[in-house]
Amino acid sequence: MTLKIKKGTSKHSAYDLRNPNSSVSERHTLAVIVDNEAGVLARVIGLFSGRGYNIESLTVAEIDHTGHTSRITIVTTGTPAVIVQIKAQLGRIVPVHEVHDLTVEGPSVERELALFKVSGQGEKRVEALRLADVFRSRVVDSTLETFTFELTGSPQKIDAFADLMRPLGLKELARTGVAALSRG
Repeated sequence: MTLKIKKGTSKHSAYDLRNPNSSVSERHTLAVIVDNEAGVLARVIGLFSGRGYNIESLTVAEIDHTGHTSRITIVTTGTPAVIVQIKAQLGRIVPVHEVHDLTVEGPSVERELALFKVSGQGEKRVEALRLADVFRSRVVDSTLETFTFELTGSPQKIDAFADLMRPLGLKELARTGVAALSRG
């Protein structure tokens, strides 16, 4: 009889089948709860830049006005050993209260907001509106030459919409970065 154990790990599993010596880069979403004070973000970012780690997405917002705490959501890539090192080093920064790796703690929800400015005339303009409707995007600004669309969804959904809008006249794109929470 063969055991059917999912590859990976979660906080609910005693099995961590990831090879810590693997050279394969993995994408991880980290949620870091910190004191909301001057210089904390610079210290966190300095940890990444000083060691040559890349940040793919970064969002920061205060989550508790009375407790003066903020949540920093960081999307980064690295080998399993590098991710373990990043989490350990983040945990040693004094104003850091908690470090959560949402990727390994179980299912999570990731969303991103993006604004797209698309210019076009005639059939391209109609096609852009049709695709926006398919993606459940909203028109937040319109002129005779351009539309500005607002789209919320997973980073993959944002990427797919951008890829479809490029040939139709995508002129500008602004993204907020990933906001993520664990499920349940």
